[in-house]
Amino acid sequence: MTSIANAAAEFLANKRIAVTGVSRNPGAHAANAVYNRLKERGYEVFAVNPNTTEVEGDPSYPDLTAIPGGVDAVVIGTAPDQAPATVQQCIDLGVDHVWFHRGPGRGSANPEAAELGRANGLAVIDGGCPCMFAPTADMGHRIMRPILQLTGNVPRHV
Repeated sequence: MTSIANAAAEFLANKRIAVTGVSRNPGAHAANAVYNRLKERGYEVFAVNPNTTEVEGDPSYPDLTAIPGGVDAVVIGTAPDQAPATVQQCIDLGVDHVWFHRGPGRGSANPEAAELGRANGLAVIDGGCPCMFAPTADMGHRIMRPILQLTGNVPRHV
């Protein structure tokens, strides 16, 4: 098993990252916060939302296959029932890193999708938020991380 800190560092070492579930309404969804933070920190980030062609003033893609040049990693910020299809796209496209966003609630975590990814060689983080770890962290997320580890919403190991 890998510690969550090491898994997060490995994930965040990727520079082309897609974020699924980014909303048309800025500030309406946690995926938007992740998308914007990655963008602010210099990542080449791609919004995925099949219901629009633009989010946060940037192009949005209907799925991972539509992103020109592909991506190295994916943050899943959709409802959990949509996660298996996204993980399957990652497998089909050769995307090696997947992070299921999860804060205080259920988030996007889907145990079956996580297992599908792991069974196919993907590095899977099934909880927490990329904004909880350097170089994307802020003070609020750093404070939330140990609290959410106590509740199990942030895994200690993956």
